[in-house]
Parts: sequence; structure tokens; C-alpha cells
Amino acid sequence: MKKLTLGVFLFCFACITAAAQDKPIAFINAKIIPIVGAPIDNGVLVIRGGKIVEVRPAGARPPADATIIDAKGKVIMPGLVDSHSHIGEPAGADGSAPIQPDVRILDSVNVRASGIQRAQSGGITTVNVMPGSGHLDSGQTLYLKLRDGAVKIDDLLIYDADGKYMGGIKFANGTNSIRSGGGNFPGTRAKSAALVREQFIKAQEYREKIKKAGGDVSKLPPRDLAMEALVEVLDGKRVVHFHTHRHDDVLTVLRLKQEFGFKVVLQHVSEAWKVADEIAKAKVPSSIIFIDSPGGKLETVDIRMENGAALEKAGALVGFHTDDGITDSRWFLRSAGLAVRAGMTREKALYALTMANAIMLDLDKRVGSLEPGKDADFVILSGDPLSVYTHVLETWVEGKKVFDRSDPKDYLVQVGGKGATEDKYVHIDCFDGDIGGGN
Repeated sequence: MKKLTLGVFLFCFACITAAAQDKPIAFINAKIIPIVGAPIDNGVLVIRGGKIVEVRPAGARPPADATIIDAKGKVIMPGLVDSHSHIGEPAGADGSAPIQPDVRILDSVNVRASGIQRAQSGGITTVNVMPGSGHLDSGQTLYLKLRDGAVKIDDLLIYDADGKYMGGIKFANGTNSIRSGGGNFPGTRAKSAALVREQFIKAQEYREKIKKAGGDVSKLPPRDLAMEALVEVLDGKRVVHFHTHRHDDVLTVLRLKQEFGFKVVLQHVSEAWKVADEIAKAKVPSSIIFIDSPGGKLETVDIRMENGAALEKAGALVGFHTDDGITDSRWFLRSAGLAVRAGMTREKALYALTMANAIMLDLDKRVGSLEPGKDADFVILSGDPLSVYTHVLETWVEGKKVFDRSDPKDYLVQVGGKGATEDKYVHIDCFDGDIGGGN
């Protein structure tokens, strides 16, 4: 038997993958939670070419040419969207300055880090990977799809309509970014805000110089990567993800937003319950977490499980995040259960895991719900998503299975044990018989 050359192998693999994706796959007999719209008992989910084709009601027949997967007794919901994560071992700004908007997380993500597989095992399909919060601005974040087979960061990127990879920018206030006041870092909350204002004013001036140059290269200011990033913020092309905890710090963020007109997502918001009405009035979304700062941080002393309920009642858009490794990505579903226990409605808690976060990342046209035309990102669960006894059985990204609890390798990642935290080899099982390829 002749050995296949690498080129022939890749060609065969591409053909097999294309053929698998060209044929529709229909998941039948599952309870489908589309997020947008009422749950469907014994519904039918049809995917093809990495997209959702149809979500059919009970009793509907799947397409005649579809591969049928019987999901009786299972629950299918959209892939979870994590609006604040640190998987992939990202490293952002250093100690040379408190504001470093030119730093790109793109240049520091390990696509083979075990945390990415753990996130898949928790049902997470889309993440906002962020640098830390020890700076007023620690750099540009990155929106990623947790696809399998990544050998470089480009394989996980999400692109906008203009062909540019998507991400926001990380800002912070409060204790973390104050530090001790040395090395040009602020020593107080007021100085923190002053330094941020100073940089945005410089960015306004930089933008004005470019405008006045009118395309004349000889009149353009020297290129400044930091200012370019902040101009994108001022122009609404890059969302500010603002780490903030105390109610007075939250109001400072809202004040800065009003002054400079940038789009912002409040991250953490430990004292959201104290200023929920102000957040709603400003029409600013909040990405919250229930378990924060292991070991204790004074500015989080008043964090409450009722944060989600308070923001929902006020009419604000609210989502959840893991801040992984603060909360392990494998337990992201638990955020919704805790929120409901503290008074949030079931519908909004599930929305907070999916569509709310998709909106915050400007990805709501692609992910966050099970609707025709959207990416075929979904999770198959063993039971109710709010039950502590429910397991993620399978996770699919763009029509390909990336996690399967029945696979011993994936099971190890989900439950832990020797070898579970080792960085992976490229995760492609080409000929394992799975529909759509991958694990």
C-alpha cells in the first residue's frame, strides 16, 4: 500500500470535510432553547456548511437528505459567549507605563493552552480574551472562536465586514490600577481618571491633525500606534471593556463615557446593585461575575448575588463572564443558576450567557441564539441548563464538534485528573467517524 504524501493527505482531508459540511445535519427530538423565542420540546435543529439552516417545531420532518442525530432527552442551546476571559495565557502591558493602548493580546495568546479545551468542555464557543487589570489601559482585547485544529492565533480570529480581526480594549480603575503611585502609575482614584482624560484628549488632537492633513502625507503627524488605537475608541470602532468594582468607580466610567462618547462595557461591577438605575439610564451594558478576587479585595466587599436581578429590574443589559481563571470556564453555566437563585428571571439569566454577551462584543448577528443564518455554534446538555446535575455533553463550533464528553480525552479535560492541564497537540482527529470532523 502506498503512503500518502502530505499534499494528498491534506487534499483528501479537505474533500472529506467539505463533503461533510455540504450535507445537512439534523438534530431531532431535543428540547431546543433558541434564546430568542420560546423553548421547543422535541424540536429539530438543522445545520449545514457551518451555519444554522432551520429550527423546526415538534413533529416537523428533517430534510430528506440530512444526516440524522437523535438527541432525545437532551437539551440544545446556543454556544456560550464569555465576555471576559484570560484563557490562552495572554500577557498584555508591562510596568513601563499605566496606559498602553498599542499593546495587542494578539501577540501573546497560546492557542494550544489547555484552558481553551476546558472552555470548550464548559460549552463556551466565543470568548473575549483580555489582558490584566493592573493598568489604566493594559491593551487591546481579542474576540475568538474556540475552533479546533488551531496552530496559530489566526485560526481562532473573528473578522468583521471589512476583513479586520475583532477585539476591544481593556481599561481599569480602582485598586488594581492605582498600584503604589510609582513609575508614573496613579496613586489615587482622581489621578487615575485624570490620566485617562489626558490620553483621550491627545487622541482627539491626533485625530484632528490627520483630518486637517486631508490625505497629504507630508502634513500627517508621525504615526503613533497608541493614538491610533484610542482614535478607534473615539470613533466607536473599538469597545472599551472597563474593569470596575466600587459604585463611585462605576460612576467615573459613566462620566468618562459621556465626556468622550466611547462605547463601553462595564466589567465585574461588584456594586452594580447600588447604581443599577444610573447604569440603565446611561444605556451601558454590564458583564458581571459572582465570585471575584480569591483571598479578598476590599473594593469587592459589597459584591452581591443580586447584581443580575438588580440590573435586570433596572432595564440594563446584563451578561456574565468567567474572568477565567477566577471562575473556571467549565462551570460557566452555574452563573445563570446562581443569578436565578438570587432573583433574576430564568429567561434573562440564559440570555446573559449568550445573546447579551454577543451584543456586547458586536457579534449578535452571528452568535448568541439559534436562528437561521447564524453560525452553527451550540451546546448539547444532559438536562436543564440551570441544574447543578447537568453536564455539557457536546460543544459544536461552526458545525464541527470540538468537545465530546464520551471521548476519554475530552472527558479528562472536563472532570480533571493527571494530564488534564497539559497543553495540547493540535486537536484534529480526522478519521474518527464523527459528523463534521473534530472531537
